[in-house]
Amino acid sequence: MYKAIEIDRKKLTIMGVSFPDLQTLNSTANAIGSNMFEGFEPTPKGIALIRDYVMSKITFAQFIQAAKEKAYV
Repeated sequence: MYKAIEIDRKKLTIMGVSFPDLQTLNSTANAIGSNMFEGFEPTPKGIALIRDYVMSKITFAQFIQAAKEKAYV
């Protein structure tokens, strides 16, 4: 079941996770929203992980490894 998450576009945060700009926040929110329809339940750690991937701070391989290790919990 889809549950709304806290997105504050004025403070540039999603569930308390900070973003550098509105574009990155919106890109991350769109990715999270799409995955939530598939059953993904976001956590602040998971949001930070997706943000870091969207910002190219981590590679896709690092993102997948973190997912396998459940680093988002």
